[in-house]
Amino acid sequence: MSERVARRLRLHGRVQGVWFRESMRRKALTLEVTGWVRNRMDGTLEAVIEGEPDAVEEMTDWARHGPERAEVRKLEQFDESPGNFTAFETRPTA
Repeated sequence: MSERVARRLRLHGRVQGVWFRESMRRKALTLEVTGWVRNRMDGTLEAVIEGEPDAVEEMTDWARHGPERAEVRKLEQFDESPGNFTAFETRPTA
């Protein structure tokens, strides 16, 4: 097992009201990635993903497009220290 990494994502565009959070949660399950996702009051979507480096990279690539009705115009990403999450959860809007 390789070292776990963590990344914070901030997505801009049509990312709310398009089933993004639930789609991301389901994708995280298939990739065995942990962390969380939430809508933000400013209309963006924020997520922290943690897992094997390849899985985090694949999750980031998926987030560039998201689910079918999403329209991601900009994706910001920031490396973080792993927080040892045990699951991937949907959090309330912040």
